[in-house]
Amino acid sequence: MACSTYNTKLFYKIAATDKVYDSAGYTEIKYLMEVPELGGTVEKIDVTTLSNPVKIYIPGTKDYGDLVFKFIYDNEAATANYRVLKAMDDDSVTASFKIQYPDGTTHEFDAIPSVKLDAGALNGALTFSVTMLLQSKISTINPTTPTV
Repeated sequence: MACSTYNTKLFYKIAATDKVYDSAGYTEIKYLMEVPELGGTVEKIDVTTLSNPVKIYIPGTKDYGDLVFKFIYDNEAATANYRVLKAMDDDSVTASFKIQYPDGTTHEFDAIPSVKLDAGALNGALTFSVTMLLQSKISTINPTTPTV
């Protein structure tokens, strides 16, 4: 079934904090515009011997590539998206992140965000990008109830 990206959300949580979270322990990061491709390419390790008639490989480390999220810039309050993510970047804080799609599928991972203000243009929205420096694998959690 086709699914729109409308209502896709990104959440975060940081261990050892007194912040009030929703029931799942995560806080939404507002004004998300783009999510990256998710999934990775497994590096191949050549284990071919001189007696093999073809090249033989075993799987190596999975490379997820650069995970770059794009947001509308907001820095008006202590809880603003830019301020929260930039503070994590400045302090090299590892946080847990969760992407939630409209059908209920989620991806969860731990990462250190690296924040960059995007270029500005006349009549253009001010945006910023966050590259996630992965600290864990990306787990996929399938929806528990079917969508209609």
